[in-house]
Amino acid sequence: MIHSSKIKLSYALLTMAVVLSACSGGNNAKPTNGSSASPSASPSATASATSSASASPATSEETEADLQFGKYDPPIEVSTVRAVGSDLKFPEGQSWEDNVWTRKLMDSLGIKLKHQWIVNTDQGTEKMNISIASGNLPDFFSVSATQLSQLVEGGQIMDMTEIYQKHASPTFKKYTESVTNGLATATFDGKMMALPTGQATSDSAPLLWIRRDWLKKLDLPEPKTMADVLAISDAFTNQDPDGNNKKDSYGLAVNKTLLMYNGGQAFGSLEGFFNSYHAYPQSWIKGEDGKLVYGSIQPEMKQALASLQQMYKNGQIDKEFGVKGDAKVLELASAGKLGMAYGPMFFSLTLLDSRKNDPNADWQAYPIVSTDDQAAYSQTQANAISDYYVINKNAKNPEAMFKMINVSVDMDTNPNVSQEEYEELNYVDGIEVWQYFPFFVVNPNKNLEVHKKVVAALDSKDTTGLNQEQLDAYKNSLAMEEGTGDATNWGMSKVFGREGSYSVIDKLLSANLFKPSEFIKSPTKTMTIKNATLQKLEIQTYTKIIMGESLDSFDKFVEDWKKLGGDQITVEVNEAMQ
Repeated sequence: MIHSSKIKLSYALLTMAVVLSACSGGNNAKPTNGSSASPSASPSATASATSSASASPATSEETEADLQFGKYDPPIEVSTVRAVGSDLKFPEGQSWEDNVWTRKLMDSLGIKLKHQWIVNTDQGTEKMNISIASGNLPDFFSVSATQLSQLVEGGQIMDMTEIYQKHASPTFKKYTESVTNGLATATFDGKMMALPTGQATSDSAPLLWIRRDWLKKLDLPEPKTMADVLAISDAFTNQDPDGNNKKDSYGLAVNKTLLMYNGGQAFGSLEGFFNSYHAYPQSWIKGEDGKLVYGSIQPEMKQALASLQQMYKNGQIDKEFGVKGDAKVLELASAGKLGMAYGPMFFSLTLLDSRKNDPNADWQAYPIVSTDDQAAYSQTQANAISDYYVINKNAKNPEAMFKMINVSVDMDTNPNVSQEEYEELNYVDGIEVWQYFPFFVVNPNKNLEVHKKVVAALDSKDTTGLNQEQLDAYKNSLAMEEGTGDATNWGMSKVFGREGSYSVIDKLLSANLFKPSEFIKSPTKTMTIKNATLQKLEIQTYTKIIMGESLDSFDKFVEDWKKLGGDQITVEVNEAMQ
């Protein structure tokens, strides 16, 4: 699928929430030689031909194009299960059973999609657990890392090693093999038991977003050190940056979950703040002896919490942050009451209301800065896997999953895709119809590639070779450079344009300033049982300290964390990594 929102604006992906999607059995029809296309024909040409020509009987030797894009004749029927947001809508005349993507798959591949069940996102994990326990599993479905381990242990899913090699297109394989630690976490005893999909780990790395217009108004320098950041926060709180002669603005956005990976509320998360103090919450890092230790209990956290406590005391943090989710904190930003926030590359797109309400609002992404003379590293997860797609061991047409994904990958990359088809399969009257497709597979590095191609096109004014998504990003950035852009153009240019967040990410990648978690395996036994309780204790302790409780309570938290299962988790983590 080819749409700019594939930077995955939902916080669910960034916290690895599972978007459940699956297909269940149809008849045992075989893929056929759906057209006269030669093996060298482009995937899009092959897909188009198979959708428009009558399929002939299968030959004994199927071409590569047949294996990847061949149309089923007669058609097969597969069902799907989904966990989706309650706000997802359909254009008039479309539904889960009949929409632009179900029609595309029938026309291109002879695959009819049916839905076994559809639930709201917050019910997805429980519903999938019930399906696993009952054994009532569809052919293709998405699971979490924990569920994947359970399915492998229970012998309920298929080894897809050979099917993947035979039926996934070269571009599809490139995507899969570019997912950081993806295949490593999906391989059991040398067998590929799941298809890992996701984005570059750097996509979720914290950056520092600042109202640059406020910096200019107050004649403040762009931040180079953590001392600069603290001074900016103080000025944004006390020097009336919005010019209303009231002390009603805050230097730093903070929300009640504190951490982006702790519930998915990104706006007002503090990973980047902690990283500036060389602290890496909820991440596994190497200790002095080379063994892995839990970042949240290291001494550097205490120093960062002390700074946050002082900022809260001085009114630089909203006194009610402890009861405000990210949506409420975002309202403060939209109303012009916030000057800084830590978060991922997409934040300008969450700040469109800020720009609409104040056309001068200019949120700019910066790299995080250090509290001392040591470099500051933006933490990332060990992987940014959004889904593990697995195949029921009893699936009749296991290759169908790969062929469906081949079609969407081709749509995502082929410069010959028309603007009309691009829009039809992505947005209809502002509705994100791309979400109807049952799988989410994209080039993990595509966002950075979009940025580079956009900048090159801005320099040359030559858009030759840009696919529709890249062209869309270019047009948004060009509108801003020509002074004709609106808030949406601004938001997109702040991601993909010359000064976009990816310009920062590109520099950080070049300087190797990302720090991924060192633990790349599935959750350990004790982690699965104890993590929720331990993380709740962690956030409660941090919150109380920020609000004024003695810093000594951090030491008590560390002691309790170890006793309540943390020490055992640490042992298991290191054993797993050996």
